[in-house]
Amino acid sequence: MRVFTRVVERRSFTLAAEDTGLPRSTVTDAIKQLEARLGIKLLDRTTRHVSPTLDGEAYYQSCLSILDDIEDAESAFAGAKPRGLLRVDVHGTLARHFVLPSLPSFLKAYPDIEFHLSEGDRLVDLVREGIDCVLRVGIPQDSDMIARRVAMLDEVTVASPSYLARYGRPSHPDDLSIHKMVGFRATGSTGPLPLEFLVDGKRVTKTIDTSITVNAAESFVCAAHIGLGIIQVPRYHVKEDLAAGVLVELLPEFPPEPSPVSVLYPRNRQLAPRVRVFVEWLWEVFAASGPASK
Repeated sequence: MRVFTRVVERRSFTLAAEDTGLPRSTVTDAIKQLEARLGIKLLDRTTRHVSPTLDGEAYYQSCLSILDDIEDAESAFAGAKPRGLLRVDVHGTLARHFVLPSLPSFLKAYPDIEFHLSEGDRLVDLVREGIDCVLRVGIPQDSDMIARRVAMLDEVTVASPSYLARYGRPSHPDDLSIHKMVGFRATGSTGPLPLEFLVDGKRVTKTIDTSITVNAAESFVCAAHIGLGIIQVPRYHVKEDLAAGVLVELLPEFPPEPSPVSVLYPRNRQLAPRVRVFVEWLWEVFAASGPASK
């Protein structure tokens, strides 16, 4: 059942074999034996594509429920710890600032979990790509996934001293019409994200001229370093730059709204024990990070 569900999710015998650590021939034989025992065709196969039949889709849903029950039953025994491959997709800066520094403690607590970390900012197809959960900044838009908020990130508006020497320092968001920003274009967006501020308790957005548009967080901050414009980022990302004077905080009286950080996972299944303990661990990591994530 585990082999079959992974073939369905990955749409590939080869990828399912890699995920399960089995030879491809073993995966193929397992599916053939399963179909022979059930007396039905579970998968439609071509040279380039694998997809479940209608019977296969129904059997897949049943398998998910059964496998969840098995994992819960096994993990209920005293001393039993979550095990298996855990695939997590995290935005790169979150990985480097929060997840990776604390990861040794998680792996020490759960030595039987094999951890795979990928980095991105798009909302991946969790089931199709074999990802167990993703960690994202912003308000989740995908209703097909369950989102659990683990933190709120304090945001800050900054620019370099060299930029301010040329354009001056704004004292109000209305002064920004003569300024430039570094545009950040998130995956799937149609244009750069606007600057936003809280003015008299209301959210106000400002779209000003861009000197450059980027789609990577490190390039975004680097562009601000060299004086290409104003940016808004989570405070933790530029905390050291602010302390060193490499960047200067602007308009502190009109801060951007904090950004939520959420763990997202598929709605159509229970959390496997290995995913459940990871989600709980993430919440503890951000809770211990202090004001930078509140």
